[in-house]
Order: sequence, then C-alpha cells, then structure tokens
Amino acid sequence: MKRALLAVLVITVSVLTVADAAQSGKVQRIRFARGRTTAVLKGAVIRATRDRYILGASGGQTMIVHITSLEKNAVFRIADPSGTDLPGAEEESDTMDFEGPLPRSGDYSIWVSPTRGNATYTLEVTIR
Repeated sequence: MKRALLAVLVITVSVLTVADAAQSGKVQRIRFARGRTTAVLKGAVIRATRDRYILGASGGQTMIVHITSLEKNAVFRIADPSGTDLPGAEEESDTMDFEGPLPRSGDYSIWVSPTRGNATYTLEVTIR
C-alpha cells in the first residue's frame, strides 16, 4: 500500500512539474539604455506558455505598456512586487495597453501570452 501511494505521489509531482515547465517561456530583465525611459522588446510566445519581463521601478512612477502582434493575439498582465495584478492589467482583461501609477517600489512582472495559437509580438515599456 505504501509503495502504491508513493508511486501515485511521484507521478503527481512529475505531472505538475511538466505542467509548470509548459507554462514558462523566457524570463528577461528589462534594462533601459542610458538616458532612455522606454524599452522596446521583440519576442514570440507559443500556445500555453507565457514570457515574463521583470522591471525595477519606484512607487509613484508611471508605467506605460503597449503590445502589438502580427497575429493580433498577444496580451499582457502586470503584477506588482507582491504579485498582485495592477488594476487595468489583470490576467483576465486581455490587456494590450496600460498606463498607470505604480503603488510601490520593487520588481514588477509583465507576463505576455497569446489569446489563441502562437504570437510574435513587440512590447513597448515606458517608465516616467
């Protein structure tokens, strides 16, 4: 009985690990060129994955994000340093444009994903 339970546990952990890997695309830190406040990033994301961009910013600054895609199916969500989605850039909102003040200092995550199929995208991020 213990061996059967152990086997089920091992299989469950393996399946969850594979599912987690399938959800992950690339992870990249956004760095602005000297004297610039905007970064333009190009990428491609396949179905069932999402790319993550990490950006350090200060509370009170304004973040502006815009995404375009050849297939017109790339969207993003933005999470603050605590992992809470920013209002107007929540996961369920299929956001393509965002502008708003940042509530706190720290690393923000911008998650890019396709709404259907695969997506080739250009992400523009500005901090003021």
